[in-house]
Amino acid sequence: MAAPQPTTIIPTPTPKTIGTKEVGVDYSDRRAVRVVAFNAAGHIAIIHAKRDSYYKLPGGGIDPGEDRVTAVQREMLEETGAAIRVREEDGCVATTEEYRGTLHQFSFCYVADLVEGEDGKGGSSLTEDEINDGLEYLWVSVEEAKKLMMEAVPTSDLGRFIKERDLYLLEEVTNTNV
Repeated sequence: MAAPQPTTIIPTPTPKTIGTKEVGVDYSDRRAVRVVAFNAAGHIAIIHAKRDSYYKLPGGGIDPGEDRVTAVQREMLEETGAAIRVREEDGCVATTEEYRGTLHQFSFCYVADLVEGEDGKGGSSLTEDEINDGLEYLWVSVEEAKKLMMEAVPTSDLGRFIKERDLYLLEEVTNTNV
């Protein structure tokens, strides 16, 4: 019987801090995931929030008892209807630590590919809030995604935070030569 192979632990990247931790604020902690998901044409999924005029990566909060990879797969399915396979060998490729109002959030970003046979044209299952925000997904090249995100002029503080966060995460992913 062969000896078991050691497990390689891929460290989580040092987070980029977005916002400022204010003294005396009672923050609620949240953990979230983001994904840069590629289709067969090499395009990525991005979400357009029409109401507040910004673009973002698919993702959202991690449910209690849920691991990050499962959360990323669930969020992608909910927001785009597409099933993905996370490139687990890459691990978490970028992280942010965010301070927004009374929210203290860590976002963990992963890279994924559509599951073979998926066309990326599935139906999303958005929440009522996401529908009210006018969320819709589209598949674009990485360069087009960066351009759309960069040129967007968010009309809310939330949109401005998301723009900064997701531009950083997308830049980090593309810097890892994915």
